[in-house]
Amino acid sequence: MDGNQGSEADPAAAGCGCACRCRQWPAAEGAVVALDDDTPELDAARLIDEIRTLEDSKSALAARQARLSVAFDQLQRREQSVAGIPTDQLGAGVGAQIALARRESPAKGSRLLGLAKALVTEMPRTLAALEAGQLNEWRATLLVRETACLSAEDRCSVDEELAPDTGTFGGAGDRGIVAAVRTAAYRRDPHSVTQRAAHAATGRHVSLRPAPDTMCYLTALLPVAAGVAVHAALVRNADSVRSGGDPRSRGQVMADDLVERVTGTPGGIAGVEIQLVMTDRTLFQGDREPARLPGYGVVPGGWARSIIGRGGSASGAPGAPGAPDPGAAEDQTFTVWIRRLYTVPASGELVAMDSRARLFPAGLRRFIEARDDTCRTPYCDAPIRHLDHVVPWHGGGATTQANGAGLCEACNHTKETPGWSSRGRPGPKHTIEVTIPTGHSYFSTAPPLPGARFSHGVVHATKPPTDRSDQRTAC
Repeated sequence: MDGNQGSEADPAAAGCGCACRCRQWPAAEGAVVALDDDTPELDAARLIDEIRTLEDSKSALAARQARLSVAFDQLQRREQSVAGIPTDQLGAGVGAQIALARRESPAKGSRLLGLAKALVTEMPRTLAALEAGQLNEWRATLLVRETACLSAEDRCSVDEELAPDTGTFGGAGDRGIVAAVRTAAYRRDPHSVTQRAAHAATGRHVSLRPAPDTMCYLTALLPVAAGVAVHAALVRNADSVRSGGDPRSRGQVMADDLVERVTGTPGGIAGVEIQLVMTDRTLFQGDREPARLPGYGVVPGGWARSIIGRGGSASGAPGAPGAPDPGAAEDQTFTVWIRRLYTVPASGELVAMDSRARLFPAGLRRFIEARDDTCRTPYCDAPIRHLDHVVPWHGGGATTQANGAGLCEACNHTKETPGWSSRGRPGPKHTIEVTIPTGHSYFSTAPPLPGARFSHGVVHATKPPTDRSDQRTAC
């Protein structure tokens, strides 16, 4: 919508831009939101009442989704059993289908299915509280999570003891709910709860996710003793450095110290290929078109140029110990190499590259990773772990950029589940159609490269036709 629309001369055009029935967005404190033409005059109490009613409706709908998810899982398992799938593989791909229907990632879909099974089969009173609006979906998830180590019988006993549908947790916060559930679970089976805590250390890991303004969150899940020790060491060093006159804040010193201790270099970048993708206009002419950093997302073009100009040393406050001097060539921490990616002017599509090999060669692999950025399964944005043939190699699929797609490990395994299929679709952008066992189809379109003027689509495409015989060509 043009930025000049919605002027004072046309107040009805000053909508919020969403699909609701709003007529006017508040322009200043004290302004009134007109909801629709047939809504009577409202007061604050009635607005709060409706907000609460809508929240109760959301909880009831979440409970309905849980029941439907369990019914779908049972139906799929029966169909898979009739098809001769081994018992230990029954249920494969069910969570991924639910994820597509709910427009969530496959990992989130599996968690939602697990939540639904626990509520419907083992925690009826928690499910009743969700249906009645006494719990929301997140707090029901907390109850399920904290009883996961118990047997079905003990979990049902905890559900009965706490009786969430009687208003047990009215006014309680998340911590209060977790504490009550943990206490009840420990009384039922102290050994399992203790064993779960001991086993939790095997889940330690480090993860990275984007943050605003070219920052990121580096998160470590550690045993409490190790985590406290790491934090204490960083704090001690920060206090020592600051007492010597370092102008950086404690948090800045701790962050810089963490990077240097882990990587062994002050800037933190040494011998790592970061693969910035940008247009030649952004690189050489200062164009406003942003760049893309694989594993992170879109970054400002100016920031990308500064990274290249400073040899990758973008961390550390200017003037601080160990901070790079932008004008000193000898301070560069890596060599800058430029790899040209040729695109079609009209569509922005990368130029094709073919190979007869079954395995994707290194150059073609980099090509597909640059094009796809993250996993190409609809709604999944996990990092690419596998290069996959859209049409399987054993089914005649070629090892080409058009028939290649970057997938995460879980999605690549799900794709091989009976009833799932995928194929390329013609168009100006690389597009994949994914069809699931129910016959529903979903499209995944490659994200635009910097400089391309195209929308990024991961769109729910079609429902299955009434005559399922039409689906044979897609399966």
